Amino acid sequence: MTRQQRTLRTPVEFAGIGLHSGEKVQARVLPAAPDSGIEFVRTDMPDSEPIPAQIGYYSETERRSQLQRGTARVETIEHFLSACSGLGVDNLTVELSGAEMPGLDGSAREYIESFKKAGVIEQRATAKQFKLTKPIYVREGNASIVALPNDQPGLILQYIAAFDEPGVEGGTLEVDLSPDTYTSEIALARTFCLESEVEQLQAAGLGKGANEENTLILGREGAVPRVPKEPIRHKLLDLIGDLALLGAELQAHVIATRSGHKMNASLVRKLLEEMEVEEAKGVVRRETEMDIREVMRMLPHRYPFLLIDRVIEIDGFRRAVAIKNVSVNEPYFQGHFPKQPIMPGVLQLEAMAQLAGVLLLRKLENTGKLAVLWAIDKVKLRGAVTPGDQLRVEVETLRMKGQTAQVRGTGSVAGKVVCEANLMFTMLDA
Repeated sequence: MTRQQRTLRTPVEFAGIGLHSGEKVQARVLPAAPDSGIEFVRTDMPDSEPIPAQIGYYSETERRSQLQRGTARVETIEHFLSACSGLGVDNLTVELSGAEMPGLDGSAREYIESFKKAGVIEQRATAKQFKLTKPIYVREGNASIVALPNDQPGLILQYIAAFDEPGVEGGTLEVDLSPDTYTSEIALARTFCLESEVEQLQAAGLGKGANEENTLILGREGAVPRVPKEPIRHKLLDLIGDLALLGAELQAHVIATRSGHKMNASLVRKLLEEMEVEEAKGVVRRETEMDIREVMRMLPHRYPFLLIDRVIEIDGFRRAVAIKNVSVNEPYFQGHFPKQPIMPGVLQLEAMAQLAGVLLLRKLENTGKLAVLWAIDKVKLRGAVTPGDQLRVEVETLRMKGQTAQVRGTGSVAGKVVCEANLMFTMLDA
């Protein structure tokens, strides 16, 4: 069951200290255009690029989820992303004055209240959705996550907890995720730690902004849960936030046992791999998908030099993904090692450049222009592309200013990166 993308009607602002850094930070959340996704902007680092809320930018760290792009990072973003996912908000720009999201009361309650006050509005684009069709699991020691197909629309989540603290009971909780169930059963749950962990966390420089108002300390005398099974509810809150890094609304039944952020991220990576396989097959289709006829209306290239067969996804002016099916009938195989045919690396780069042209030429001010490649940097050819392969090409805009643009491109076959480069373009009149 499809739905329209959503954003906020008006901006909202938050201020507070980071749960782990203890540093003061301000966050301003702005509405964003359809297909923009959720992006974090470090306003204290004016030369840094926006950081998309996608698993490709996940950077492993302790006790929280962190994203990094270049030297810029944002951390403890799981509560905010959980609130976005809980209400089905797809497109936002988050301006941050520091590295860590404000901890607020340790839950997602204030995000939910502010979003509802600002107003959640629908946009003229269909939300990205992924229906899981086969089981996927991640396991490490006594922790595991299993994602199973779910024939009913939506996401069912179950968390099974066991705590290594005397007198602290575990348990299980299952929710059928919807804005109402998220608000009533998940959003109120605060972050927590065990009494036996407090000194260890402090010694590691963590929890500097934690207090008894925003953190439930399990096993401490006088600690009162805000809601029944608050720790398990917060584990579900974190899981929802981490699953948001898939960049698509998931239809599945997910069962997590003693999992944390690292394992959640591993599951999201596997889900993304499966979603990309389905996209390549044409099973998962996006509203922004372009067939070869639409590609040819936008690009001047023709056989034998048109090197993309289908654009499977375009996110605004930021990112695009295309497929090139490599056939033994490609004309260059006649002379490029015909007894052991390999797609020339320069043609892999040309496929990137053509997809970048599609992305850049979508901007209204570039109508009627040509995207002319004038520089290539940081080229790495990592593997051979041979007949029968399906080359997945992905480009991402790094910088766009006036008539120039810088794009990062990667090519992969069966999930393995085979080429990458930075491409610079100038927009010229056709």
